[in-house]
Amino acid sequence: MSRLDSAIRRLQAQQACIDHAAEAIAGLPGPVLELGLGNGRTYDHLRSRLPGREIFVFEREVAAHPDCLPPDSHLILGDFAETLPEAAARFGATVALAHADIGSGDPAASRRSGGLVARFVPPLLRPGGLLLCELELAVPDLQRLPMPRGVEAERYFYYRKPSA
Repeated sequence: MSRLDSAIRRLQAQQACIDHAAEAIAGLPGPVLELGLGNGRTYDHLRSRLPGREIFVFEREVAAHPDCLPPDSHLILGDFAETLPEAAARFGATVALAHADIGSGDPAASRRSGGLVARFVPPLLRPGGLLLCELELAVPDLQRLPMPRGVEAERYFYYRKPSA
């Protein structure tokens, strides 16, 4: 499979998972976290699917398209190793959805980011809250869910915090 084919499959999986998650959290209060802004595509998709929902973006350095930037009040800049532990004081266990687009071409960096997400995001989720990620995470406190229709297994990963 070409890198282009792989990128297309990843983007289709992101879209399907975000669309499915947006419906799944419709009645669940709480903010949304976007971990990794990149060029802003998934942030833009989240805000189009979840109008009126607060979306907080965590990013090391902003390089997104100008139309895909969150307001400064919802942009949390810095390394995940610093910003994710600090998020507990700000959000507690109130997050309805966290989307982690954190993979990179560097396997060691991707494992590091995945480990930080696996450690610090599950406590932020409210019961019934969802975590979406393109990396498989070791999250024993979360239930792995099947992929939405049309998304190949192992292409994306979908987790839910159990309701008590």
